[in-house]
Amino acid sequence: MRYYLRALQSLVAVLLATLVLVGCSDMAKPKQVSLAMLAERAASFDNSQVITRGIVRRFEAPLHYWIEDEDLNRVEVFPQERVALFLGETVFVEGHFRFSETEGRRLTLSKIMRE
Repeated sequence: MRYYLRALQSLVAVLLATLVLVGCSDMAKPKQVSLAMLAERAASFDNSQVITRGIVRRFEAPLHYWIEDEDLNRVEVFPQERVALFLGETVFVEGHFRFSETEGRRLTLSKIMRE
């Protein structure tokens, strides 16, 4: 009887671990979203993985880089040394999006590719 109880407990533990991992993997999948949507509904995408597209631009003082679309919707991109290589080019970026009222819209890169 003990053998069956232990086997059942092990099975339940494995099933729970599997459910947790499956749930986490769905949350980590990046959402493909336009810069316009990130600008309009930034708070709803805060702290999520996103993929978006835009032209890399920079400002000198203080130095910072962003991507923008034709309607000037913008997201600042980090790290600067990675995005600087694509200045003036249209790129797809994937990364962690953050929004705050004081710091604006920011994306930390995990991937960047030329269009």
